[in-house]
Amino acid sequence: MSIRRLFEWSLVTGCAAFALLGADAKPTAVQGVLIDKECSARAETRMVSGSNPHLEGGMLWAYTHDKKCLLMPACQRTGYGVFTYESNKFLAFDAAGNQKALALIQGSKKDDDMRVEVAGEIDGDKIKVTSLKLLP
Repeated sequence: MSIRRLFEWSLVTGCAAFALLGADAKPTAVQGVLIDKECSARAETRMVSGSNPHLEGGMLWAYTHDKKCLLMPACQRTGYGVFTYESNKFLAFDAAGNQKALALIQGSKKDDDMRVEVAGEIDGDKIKVTSLKLLP
């Protein structure tokens, strides 16, 4: 087999293997609270020092986030994500996820309790959203 043929064969099999790996990627489902990126920093758990040290933020703060805030222009501009139950961290949505989130918020009759289930591929602190639904 010539070097050129060997190279072509390696390239074809490598591309085929890469395509198969991508085809096997399965969406992961996470649950949490729908929140905008602007407000997500307030949901992060942190220790406040001083004369009365205490914890602030976390899931309890995320639960207070409501539809009115989610629809504010500044919050819409920064994009949406989910503050997860499992890891108590914010996963930012991709562009398609942001569109799905905005449609969900605008179409919802709920004013608060924006608990959601998100399915998609997680990459670091971002999620490529394939589906998004409000939880009852």
